[in-house]
Amino acid sequence: MIKHTPNPPDTDPVPHDPTFDAKKLKDAADRALNYYLNPAALKTTPRKPSTLFSISVDADHETLLASACESLASASVMMSDFAALMDGPQRNTLLGIQQVVMLGELAVNRMLDNVVPAT
Repeated sequence: MIKHTPNPPDTDPVPHDPTFDAKKLKDAADRALNYYLNPAALKTTPRKPSTLFSISVDADHETLLASACESLASASVMMSDFAALMDGPQRNTLLGIQQVVMLGELAVNRMLDNVVPAT
């Protein structure tokens, strides 16, 4: 029997694309492997909060809690009003979010009740 293909077959080498950066390819491969095999290696530096808006460092706890309570109450009312305009699953989602905001408001209110004013 005659073999029609050479042993091993003659093939052209895979051409190298000069636009690929070897370091970038290695970094991408490392990220992909770490994603599955070593997720702890993907931890990035901690998030640095924006300094666009800031709260005074000398603000007392009662003032901060009162402000948080008012913000949560406003968000709860806005979500409730917006949910009234919706129908179906979107309304249920908005009402669920509104309930979570309301629970946060209740917790902050309780904390406000527990705060002993500094005299």
